[in-house]
Amino acid sequence: MTRINLFLFSLLALLLTSCGSNDMNFPVEKRYWDHLDYADATRELKYGYEKDEKLPSFKDPETRIIVEKYTDPQNFNVVLDDAELGLKHRNNMASKFFERWRDMTTVYRATDRKDNYLYEEELLKVEHFGMGLQLKYFKLGNDVILNNADDPNSKTVQNNINSNIDTLIENFNLYLDEIDDEKAFSEEGKALFAQGIDIYFPKLVAQNPDAKYSGMLRKIELMHKKSESQKIKTALTNVKNLIDSKKDPI
Repeated sequence: MTRINLFLFSLLALLLTSCGSNDMNFPVEKRYWDHLDYADATRELKYGYEKDEKLPSFKDPETRIIVEKYTDPQNFNVVLDDAELGLKHRNNMASKFFERWRDMTTVYRATDRKDNYLYEEELLKVEHFGMGLQLKYFKLGNDVILNNADDPNSKTVQNNINSNIDTLIENFNLYLDEIDDEKAFSEEGKALFAQGIDIYFPKLVAQNPDAKYSGMLRKIELMHKKSESQKIKTALTNVKNLIDSKKDPI
């Protein structure tokens, strides 16, 4: 091999290695990601990019597949909804996915000089991913408590279950806290935010119709006054009306 050909071969190998460095921890060819894939992907997103380097986004045709996979709820649904798997195993998997999601929420929060989110769609899709996950995670946790209890109707067991549901509701209230930074979203972002309320909050109420929603109702009231987006206001009103329609909401 001549010196020139050797140089060109080495250069090509270097370029191929460089181009693939950011993709090595995004196994987009896999049908479903497990919690270990999420650990690797989040680590890559947080530490594998230079400060001025763009992260994978829905707007970039070359990296869209990465963020689509990253925010796809089917990755946890395929495990958590599988009735052929044991309850304890599914609960354990839900816990692992939940821990990974908590790391995911820090990835896309960068803002520009005008305090606008640089990755609003990615940020909100991660939040939506988390709300869908938590509905299953807390439900499975409570199912395990009931399954292991000698007396499922005992005060201790019911208190533990209600405590978990209260935590779930409070976590959903954290999503509403984003309205404090409503101006950081574009109109498209506000519409997507409202869509998250429309999709996941009714599921929360349907799953836990007898829960204590007084804190959420108060939060909705405050955020309705604060929001300047009609779409968000409408979504909040719909949730309030849904909760009020339940018998004796507490």
